[in-house]
Amino acid sequence: MSTPKGFRLGAHICHVIRQLPVTAMILAMATLISTVFFHFSNNVINISLIFIVAIVFIARATNCYTVGILASLYGVFWVNFAYTFPYMTLDFTLSGYPITFIGMALISTLVSSMTIHEAKQNQLLQEKDHMLMEAEKETMRANLLRAISHDLRTPLTTILGTSSTLMEHGENLSCAERRKMAQNIYSDADWLLHMVENLLSITRIQDERGVAHVKKSEEPVEEVVSEAVQRFRRRFPDALVTVTVPEEFIVIPMDATLIEQVINNLLENAYYHAGSDLPIELSVTLNGPDAAFTVKDHGKGIDPQLLGTMFEGGTLKRGTGTDAHKGMGIGLSICRTIVAAHNGQISAGNHENGAEFTFILPDWRKDYGA
Repeated sequence: MSTPKGFRLGAHICHVIRQLPVTAMILAMATLISTVFFHFSNNVINISLIFIVAIVFIARATNCYTVGILASLYGVFWVNFAYTFPYMTLDFTLSGYPITFIGMALISTLVSSMTIHEAKQNQLLQEKDHMLMEAEKETMRANLLRAISHDLRTPLTTILGTSSTLMEHGENLSCAERRKMAQNIYSDADWLLHMVENLLSITRIQDERGVAHVKKSEEPVEEVVSEAVQRFRRRFPDALVTVTVPEEFIVIPMDATLIEQVINNLLENAYYHAGSDLPIELSVTLNGPDAAFTVKDHGKGIDPQLLGTMFEGGTLKRGTGTDAHKGMGIGLSICRTIVAAHNGQISAGNHENGAEFTFILPDWRKDYGA
């Protein structure tokens, strides 16, 4: 639908009126400076240059052809009236007068055109960036929904099937069998709760526009790692974890709760999928301005075909048996989102004896005064 011509004209007039205060201020400054120059040098050429510079500033500040041309008219008439003999009189017969006016008008129009073109280009770039951001958000949302639908189905089916067996045939089962089923239900429910915590963490890193954003504060790396490991051990008392951190006191700008979530997700991934009883290794190393957190297991490693897509919300399966259904697609996707919101990087790979996940946070400092 096209905009009515009268509406466009009214909008243009309103835009011109809004630019008048800025225009008046710049012209007032140019007039004051010109008056000072006139009293000291009595050189009309210098005064004309002052108004030309003022017109350039007005064209850049207002992005409006009409305002620029009005400023050109003011400059030409005021120079003619106040600074050209006979003073305080308009004389349109002066030599070169039409050329001066046309030159000022052309300068104003040219600068306004360039400014408006630049503003439109910037607007197009912003719209393009916004569209790319929206597309990325939609991709992430689709990947998360796909992973959720896959990861929820199996544990919920297991819980429903096991509870149905207990209700219908519980009297025919031994105490040990009933206890084993109850443990399985508890384990699956606990895993689902942990997945919900992962999903809720997304709300901490997105503002009202859906843009990734975190509130960072200086956090001691040793305390963050210790809290994450203790939380992991409460959920998995039989898990073995070795921790290595630098001896010096180091603080890192971060959201401690979210980084603990990342560490827990990576430890849980190693626990479920490594297929090994050897300890999981968690280490923090410093490389220039960066702090690298590494979780390493000694198990089966990662299928090379999964390395390129495992952080995109797909389902990662490295283990077998009862825990094989607990894919880490959601957890790893959220890890990437959290680390990216901290301006960091996360990667996965294989070493000689298993899998290795590393995420890097920038800008570590040895003390608060650094």
